[in-house]
Amino acid sequence: MSPAPRQALLSHIGEFQLIQSIARGFSLRGPRPLVGIGDDAAILSRSSGSHLVISTDLLVEDIHFSRTTASFYDIGYKAAVANLSDIAAMGATPTYILVAVALPSHLKYHDWKELYRGLSVPCKAHGVQLVGGDTSASRSSLFLAITILGQVEPNRGLTRGGAREGELIYVSGSLGNSAAGLACLTRQATQVNTSTLRQPMKFLVSRHLRPTPRIALGRLLSSRGFASAALDLSDGLSGDLRHLCQQSHLGALVREASLPLSPYLVAYAAEMNVDPLLWALHGGEEYELLFTVPPKYQRRLELAVKQLGISVTAIGTMTPRRSGLRIAHPDGKIQKLLPQSYVHFSD
Repeated sequence: MSPAPRQALLSHIGEFQLIQSIARGFSLRGPRPLVGIGDDAAILSRSSGSHLVISTDLLVEDIHFSRTTASFYDIGYKAAVANLSDIAAMGATPTYILVAVALPSHLKYHDWKELYRGLSVPCKAHGVQLVGGDTSASRSSLFLAITILGQVEPNRGLTRGGAREGELIYVSGSLGNSAAGLACLTRQATQVNTSTLRQPMKFLVSRHLRPTPRIALGRLLSSRGFASAALDLSDGLSGDLRHLCQQSHLGALVREASLPLSPYLVAYAAEMNVDPLLWALHGGEEYELLFTVPPKYQRRLELAVKQLGISVTAIGTMTPRRSGLRIAHPDGKIQKLLPQSYVHFSD
């Protein structure tokens, strides 16, 4: 099909032309589907000796993203990363995605293309192919539903329920950056040109709009058997650690002094007169990995991740269930850690 004008309305282009226009933008590396985009369903060949991993996410405008603080490219990029991160948390290798989207008809063709261009970039980086989905009109808001598939070796998949008492709690990267980046964007109340921001703000906004799916780390934890449990930080450390505790039937003690905070987060928090600990503990959409490791693997793990060029930090210990979720402050005081992460349908 010939390219549509950038400012053409979606209502003038039609569903099937739109579907045809996106197929070329995604990776062709890895095993090809037997039947891909364009049919009622995709048929995928299975490699022997691996388990299929499937996850799905629904993203709703003004719940998961806002067009006042994110471009269509930003929305697509982050949607892909959110799903890639789910596969990373399982210790799996991502292979295929399916994308269902509902779009207001007043959007332009360029908006549609930018959304899928954003989706394609992290997918290409990890050899993930788009193999299907659906397209619908929406009367008002933008909706994205993504299903992602991956594969992992038998008995190597990571879950939230495998932690054991006495194991070390680790996080990758640094904490709170995404929440601080969103605060920066919200303060600006517009889609800002990040090149005009000062360095701390530029870094934080980048971590919010361009998070990194920790595929390589997840594969290392899984293939080498270092981690006993894992999940990705989508709802915030306090909320996601609670999920891990619930599934593993344990408690946890977090050391405040061990939480990895970037200097940019600390600088911006001081400027805004905000306690950076609030962003680090409760800020969501980090897409870092939270995982538990038996102490006997600590040295080998830290050497292996250093060779990968990934930073990980031990922030606490898994404890008996009766202890609950707690935080130890630098002065030695220990308090309950009350999750304050975002919860759907809460008042």
